[in-house]
Amino acid sequence: MFRWKKLGKVFTPQSVGSRPWLKEFAQAPATLVLDDVVRVYFSCRPPADANGQYVSHSAWVDLDRNDLFKIRAVAEQPILELGGLGEFDEFGIYPVSVIADGDLVRAYYAGWTRCESVPFNVAIGCAISHDGGTRFAKVGNGPVLGYSLNEPFVLSGPKIRRFNGRWYLFYIAGRKWKSVDGRAEPVYKIRMAHSEDGLNWTRLDRDLIESRIEADEAQASPDVFFANGRYHMFFCYRYSEDYRNGHRGYRIGYAFSTDLRTWTRDDSRAGIDVSPTGWDAEMISYPHVFEVDGTTYLAYLGDQVGRYGFGLAVLEGRLE
Repeated sequence: MFRWKKLGKVFTPQSVGSRPWLKEFAQAPATLVLDDVVRVYFSCRPPADANGQYVSHSAWVDLDRNDLFKIRAVAEQPILELGGLGEFDEFGIYPVSVIADGDLVRAYYAGWTRCESVPFNVAIGCAISHDGGTRFAKVGNGPVLGYSLNEPFVLSGPKIRRFNGRWYLFYIAGRKWKSVDGRAEPVYKIRMAHSEDGLNWTRLDRDLIESRIEADEAQASPDVFFANGRYHMFFCYRYSEDYRNGHRGYRIGYAFSTDLRTWTRDDSRAGIDVSPTGWDAEMISYPHVFEVDGTTYLAYLGDQVGRYGFGLAVLEGRLE
């Protein structure tokens, strides 16, 4: 058996000054391991506007490769501009997942826009960096994975991976909206698509992970890692109602597969849970697994889905 030993909170957005667009949240950590730093991408927000509306940006923080609690630099500006009038990403770039592709770095991101009857809708876009992952430019003004017949809304949470020369995109797709105390709440499930070029995608077109705590369980952040002959997925899940605080909030789950299509869920093996006290005592979510110099780490969010930053845990044992 394996477990994750918590190392503590690494980055607190409120500690960063002189960036009005980065005031709170460091959501959905995703890494790019460079020569001397581990660049962690995250999504953040400026204060709400006069109408109480937010926008989301994505940025990065560089952690010293030899000491992941030593911050070397923080992005001076968002990695990607918000979309233009009426575009799918006009109001938010959140979350983002990156991958090296030769001399380039690709970013797959969820772009969101505001709606009338529900708070938002989301689709998945792609952007390219020519400077090692500092700044990105979109490949086009539209998404690479948008709404479809069986995935009609909220395509979000992209995690890009490449296995055996093929691109894989793990993401979530909306199942329905629920009206809860006058508020529209989304229910979404984990899905997958594959591609030969990273732009044109073939969807598996079915849910990957069975629901456990309720039929309307919402699942997010499917992070897939290959080790010891198996694919391992860490993800997060929550109840569909009354989940913003306490025991109904996000927890981290686990599943494994040998073919990326059929997954066996076993949350008892996730190896991590909320703490008795502290910054992650109410919820943990948005897991991201990465390896640095032979050591495997898990980046994750704590209470209020990363409002006050992200933390790290280190793998003890062996993923089998």
